[in-house]
Amino acid sequence: MPYFKPFKVIIIGFDGVLGSALTGALDLFSFTGVSWQRFLDEPVEPRFNVQIASVGGVDIRCSNRLIMQAHCDIQDVAECDLLLIPTIGDSIDKVLSRNAALIPHLTRLAETKSDIASNCSGAFFLAKAGLLDGQVATTHWGYASKFKADFPLVDLQENQFVTQSKNPSKNPSKTQSKSQSKSDSAHQSGNIFCAAGGSAFYDLGLLLIERYCGREISTQVAKTQIIDSKRGNQNSYTNVTLHKPHSDQLVKQVQEFIEENFKQSIQVSGLAAMVNITPRTLNRRFQSCVAMRPIEYIQAVRIEQAKRLLELGDVTIKSLAEQVGYDDISSLTRLFKRATELTPKEYQDKFSRLAI
Repeated sequence: MPYFKPFKVIIIGFDGVLGSALTGALDLFSFTGVSWQRFLDEPVEPRFNVQIASVGGVDIRCSNRLIMQAHCDIQDVAECDLLLIPTIGDSIDKVLSRNAALIPHLTRLAETKSDIASNCSGAFFLAKAGLLDGQVATTHWGYASKFKADFPLVDLQENQFVTQSKNPSKNPSKTQSKSQSKSDSAHQSGNIFCAAGGSAFYDLGLLLIERYCGREISTQVAKTQIIDSKRGNQNSYTNVTLHKPHSDQLVKQVQEFIEENFKQSIQVSGLAAMVNITPRTLNRRFQSCVAMRPIEYIQAVRIEQAKRLLELGDVTIKSLAEQVGYDDISSLTRLFKRATELTPKEYQDKFSRLAI
């Protein structure tokens, strides 16, 4: 028996879904903590409890005419850790029209703390529900023109493999209505992900597995499924391993600034001035929300980015320090070894994905 409670994943099933996207998501998450352990004759520890949910719990007719049985009724899903919307395989307009009953459930679950992720044309469901308004998103390049025409309020980044929503307002109005819906807060918190389609689904899947289970488990999945886990834009994902759910918007603002500017010289005093509080107050609030001080968070973000560059295998140790915000390799090496117990060179030799 596992020593922890698996994360709950709900995959939305609907008539017209792309069969391979539905079953692929089911397999990828269901076998996390399973396949690698079987290969090494270790105890199986499933990390996710995965279910397919449909409106009314009815069977699902995929676009390839495969009939899939749902595990549950979406109406009965009060909350989950991760909600996945797979690819639309049939005509997008026809599928959206025939599955309009799904939309209220998407907005309902967006009011919880669930992460929400779409693959390829599945982003049309999220946009139809209004969850991507003012957010970055991506979808298959073949649908980009239609998406932009249908949903002009969405910042579509069709060149990105994977996108993660950001807080659309760095300085929310103090006069904001107290009756503001929780769904507004939900998609301000960076919990909505989109994948462009095709193999980008695997990038998204590995990203989410790392978000919940850490880099080691994500790497195990990439190896067992023989997935090329190189991502398009690494800078966007520096906060994945550091993911700490909390509701302090000021701390989130500082986190986002650090994650977007980690290559620059960052002082805690400057961060405090940016949000109009004292360094002492910033340290206290950061410690409360993220379990580390701002300076430690800066270092952690830089170390995470260094890991990714080393794993890609296309960076020299000499140039690494400058790419992650340090003046010399000795400072980076000291902090890197403290965090990983390996030097950057040892880490690259061990984990470079060119060697996988």
